[in-house]
Amino acid sequence: MPTIRIFNQEVYCDRGDNLRMVLLEKKVELYNGAAKVINCQGLGTCGTCAVDIEGAVSEPSAMEQLRAPLLKNRRLACQTSVLGDIRVKKYQGFWGLGKEEKTDKVPV
Repeated sequence: MPTIRIFNQEVYCDRGDNLRMVLLEKKVELYNGAAKVINCQGLGTCGTCAVDIEGAVSEPSAMEQLRAPLLKNRRLACQTSVLGDIRVKKYQGFWGLGKEEKTDKVPV
C-alpha cells in the first residue's frame, strides 16, 4: 500500500489510484483559492492541481505533455497514478505554480 507524504502528513492508497481522487477523498487541500470551485474536475484541462512529486508515479499523460512548458516540471494530480511511495508538494498560486510551498495540513 503506497504512502503519500504531503503537508507533513501521510495518507495511504492502493497502487494505481489516481492522485487527485486520493487527496480529495482524504480531505487534503489540493486546490488554491478559487481553484477549489473553478477547476476541470479531473479532465486535465485547467492545470490547477499541479504538484511537485518525488517517487513512483505513472508517466506523464498526453495532456501533461502538451502543458509541459507551463507546468515547470510539475505534474497534474488528476493525470497521475500512484505506483509506490511518493512525496507531494503543493505550491502557492491559483495553478500551484508559485515559488513558495503551500503549508496547509490534512484536516483531522
